[in-house]
Amino acid sequence: MSVQLSRNSLLLLSALLILALALRLYRVGTYGIYFDEKSTLLISQGVCLEGANQKDVFSKPYFTPAEFWKPKTINDFIEANIRGDIGNSPAYYGVLWLWLKVFGLSDASLRMPSVIFSTLIVWLLFVFVRRHFQSTNRSTSGRSADAFGLTPVDKIALTSAAIATIEPFFVAYSHIARNYSMTFFLTLLSTHIFLLIQERVRSSDRHLRYSGPSLPWLYISYGAVFITAVLSHYLAITVFLCHGLYALLYLRNGRSWVALGLTAVVGMGLISLWFRYGGGKYTFYILEEQKNFYRNLALTNPRNNVFGIILPATLPNITVRAIPVFSDLFMVTNGLSQVLSGIRNSALALGLGAVTTLIMHRYFSIAKPPVWVYAAVTVLLLIGLPFYTVQPLRLLVLSIAIPFIYLISRYVVDQTDIDQKRFVVLLALLAFVPTLFLLFMAWRSGHTYGITQRYSGFSFPYVCILVALGLYQLTSLRWWFSLPIAAVLLIQAGHIVLTLGDIYADTSPKYTLFGTPRIANPYRSSAQQLIQLYAPGDTILYPNKKRVIYSEKNDKTFSPVSLYDAQLVNVYLPKDAQYIQRVDPNERDRIVLVKGNSDKKITIFDFQGGTYRYGD
Repeated sequence: MSVQLSRNSLLLLSALLILALALRLYRVGTYGIYFDEKSTLLISQGVCLEGANQKDVFSKPYFTPAEFWKPKTINDFIEANIRGDIGNSPAYYGVLWLWLKVFGLSDASLRMPSVIFSTLIVWLLFVFVRRHFQSTNRSTSGRSADAFGLTPVDKIALTSAAIATIEPFFVAYSHIARNYSMTFFLTLLSTHIFLLIQERVRSSDRHLRYSGPSLPWLYISYGAVFITAVLSHYLAITVFLCHGLYALLYLRNGRSWVALGLTAVVGMGLISLWFRYGGGKYTFYILEEQKNFYRNLALTNPRNNVFGIILPATLPNITVRAIPVFSDLFMVTNGLSQVLSGIRNSALALGLGAVTTLIMHRYFSIAKPPVWVYAAVTVLLLIGLPFYTVQPLRLLVLSIAIPFIYLISRYVVDQTDIDQKRFVVLLALLAFVPTLFLLFMAWRSGHTYGITQRYSGFSFPYVCILVALGLYQLTSLRWWFSLPIAAVLLIQAGHIVLTLGDIYADTSPKYTLFGTPRIANPYRSSAQQLIQLYAPGDTILYPNKKRVIYSEKNDKTFSPVSLYDAQLVNVYLPKDAQYIQRVDPNERDRIVLVKGNSDKKITIFDFQGGTYRYGD
């Protein structure tokens, strides 16, 4: 069904992949690991956060790196996964363990799987669009290539890949050693295989020739990716929920229903083994405990707690938290949630956009409209600038939101056949259902803590395609409509560039979780200093930082002090080293090297009251 890739398409895709990789590699190891990445690092090494499986090490007056690095068992990995990530993401931690085993440990190496999977999303998105958005009419699917050999589907595929290349969300999470980039790739791959199954079934029903893997292999592949994706992040199940909704709408082949049902049953059966015998068996218990904990915070201390603003899950509160999630999902509206909070300004911008859309619709196909139409869109977009009282350029961008939605809709109505329209329906499901599921779970939990972009980030690849459809339709508009909208889109492109700059500078809280830049990893630098300075007879002292225990039931260590400063330095020390170390009750913020039996102390690092612990 797919048309052969032209040389120019291949060159452009190669350029995008090089750019995507460069954007993701740039400064990937510059800033130190924050709290969730600390958990990632320790889990991948089978080390329980706070030493639940190292009591024999930390209960002694002194310990060595060799004792810290004693061999770990499968049970150690499961226990570390339970304590560090409620039993979530075992597939990701397995991949990371193997990666670090082969390529060694550094901040850049720790984050490299995220870089690779994020870059692969760009490649797979191009393949995905070309394969599944081709016209089903084979007599026309290869026509209308331009002078560069690019068909309309090539252009949409390349545009989708280009959007994913510079999408701030993808770039930011490629710099984070967590499961997200891997899960986003796997869920996109699963949708690709799901559509190949639908394509194979339709070809059989219509007696068309099909080129691709056989159905048994497709079902096996789909099941394998399903298992791996869900065990990479549990919320990946929302993507498969969308597949099920799509099948309910369009799948009318009984044998295919049986095959998909068997695949789902076998897949869930294998996943259930993790929930019955592995770390997943504690997941629902811990989630229930967390739900009650955060709901209590929302009711008693919603704003002055260490976790940020956590509000009760009323409809207004959920709506307020949902606006930035939906806004930032689309690159065209990225960053507009702040101006949406001003009702008068945003109402004016959206109103002008609505009038612009009506004029575009009325004169869409008219080659020679009334003279006033030539300037109408430009005037309508600019007329609001003197009246906007805050961030006028951001509100100017907001004013093209409705026209851009219209362009996407117009493309779907005018330029797609029945199968392509079904494809767009699936895109819409995948664009919105994951976030709607997140909002529903927030309502059930009674708090808004979990309403965050990364938990519904599975939607981003599909939104990239929808935005690409709007941009393609923009190129077919009459110049008096397209030029002013394109000019505003350039302003939004400038915002995206600035956002990427903030991500690289570590000053974008929305993506980096911090408002001020972090320093380089103090644990790694401390370990390097200790390797250089330590001599037999010396003693290394770690801070005795008091722990805050939020859950007596879930906390299996009950150590009165935090151990992870010592743990994280030891991760970077030689595995056979015999350095004498202890957690010192007299130290609160410093890692100190005591030389021999003297009173000489060398401060290796001062955390300055937690300033450099990143998210404790």
